[in-house]
Amino acid sequence: MLNPKLKLNPKIWNDDVEQVPIRKGFGQGLLKAGEENENVVGLCADLTESTQMNFFAEKFPARFIEMGVAEQNLVTVASGMAAMGKIPFCTSYAMFSPGRNWEQIRTTITYNDRPVKIVGSHSGISVGPDGGTHQALEDIALMRILPNMEVISPCDAIEAKKVTLALAKTNRPAYLRLVREKTPIITTEETPFDLGKAEIYWMPDVGLAQVGIIVTGGLTYKALLAAKELEAEGIKTKVMNLASIKPIDVDAVVALAKECKAIVTVEEHQVAGGMGSAVAETLARNYPVAIEFIGIQNKFGQSGTPEQLIEHYGMGKDSIKEAVKKVLKRKA
Repeated sequence: MLNPKLKLNPKIWNDDVEQVPIRKGFGQGLLKAGEENENVVGLCADLTESTQMNFFAEKFPARFIEMGVAEQNLVTVASGMAAMGKIPFCTSYAMFSPGRNWEQIRTTITYNDRPVKIVGSHSGISVGPDGGTHQALEDIALMRILPNMEVISPCDAIEAKKVTLALAKTNRPAYLRLVREKTPIITTEETPFDLGKAEIYWMPDVGLAQVGIIVTGGLTYKALLAAKELEAEGIKTKVMNLASIKPIDVDAVVALAKECKAIVTVEEHQVAGGMGSAVAETLARNYPVAIEFIGIQNKFGQSGTPEQLIEHYGMGKDSIKEAVKKVLKRKA
């Protein structure tokens, strides 16, 4: 069942559940953050509408800079503005930022611990027809390895809005990972959110879970669908939304592993170096258990519809169910 304490969307199982791009939640959150604090500024690399920074740019043109197709300048200018007391949010496609400007992010932002918020939109395989060159499947790995950098991947538009507002109040560098496609609304305005804290979205009606599913970002809905169907088949699971990949909620991850003794991680990213790797590192240090990893398995993307690609690369609902059954056998 859905965790009743979290006040999740009661219409989540409906065929007509509302679907909104996660990046739109960022745009709404940035607008509100700008209204609350005049030090919030926006910078974009010629993708203002695509990244949903247009809401902020239209309301606060004097606090918005269109950098053009110049991703290295995008983050270095943002670093300079942060040094002068501003709170910069800079946006582009994730393949270009952090994909193209990683060294500038490392040297001018994290090395100097500047509170720049880097927003990578259109991440993952679900960029779809844009093809493999534009599908950022390595960005979590790139960013979580950097000292001082936080990495956040919200599950829906409402959570993205909350994340953006929270990041505007921190004094740390952060990477906000957003997907392009519309995704079902899972949370509500009343659902609690705290940076760095994981939440259990699904739990058994009675008894302990046999497998813990840890998911981040746009695949959260598919993980919930898989858990619901597994429950009907007699397999009890818990689904953890791990929006904060770094810092990771060590206590919550370890507690889930101790209860279930088996974990499946789910992410729209390369398995190597991604959220699943962060979970595996955490459990290797604290409480090793059997793990299966859902994600891109050492391949590049290709053109196709988002749903075709999710299924082709083994990240759909049925693939999650198969991984749960596989890890359950290993646990036994």
